[in-house]
Amino acid sequence: MAGEIPLTVIGNLTAAPEPHFTAGSVVANFTIASTPRTFDKAGNEWKDGETLFIRASVWGEAAKNAVASLTKGTRVVAHGVLKPRSYETRDGGKRTVHELEIEELGVSLRYNPATPHRAERRMPPPVEAPVQRIPVDDLPISPRRYSDDSAWFGKIANPSGNITPAQDRPAR
Repeated sequence: MAGEIPLTVIGNLTAAPEPHFTAGSVVANFTIASTPRTFDKAGNEWKDGETLFIRASVWGEAAKNAVASLTKGTRVVAHGVLKPRSYETRDGGKRTVHELEIEELGVSLRYNPATPHRAERRMPPPVEAPVQRIPVDDLPISPRRYSDDSAWFGKIANPSGNITPAQDRPAR
């Protein structure tokens, strides 16, 4: 959509994702804290900048995976769009906040290893087609009069079974 601001945030979760169920779908909300660090050459030390707290939400299957996988303090890489959300406070004032609606979410491997695993997809059991019986299959036909069940020479090509093998033909 026009007007949406794409954003990638790298930071730590301030709390475990909280799942909520709305209109048949699941959403997980959490806050990401991102603090920039710079190296001060004059003082020969690292200095922390001002921490940015971004409220984020992720929907659907990704939300379920986030709730199952992420905990407080987990370093994540989140990519999505920054969207405004307006609400009314208890005293009647109107407020607008900006939230990151996440499209892609992953664990950062910069400082800690992670063990990814593929989620099992639960497929419905296969539906077996009913066996279609062909009436000619039930006819008692002599193997001598009938060659086989191939498409060219068997029941499929000649369902009546009325063939005369070469040895039974009268000589000319």
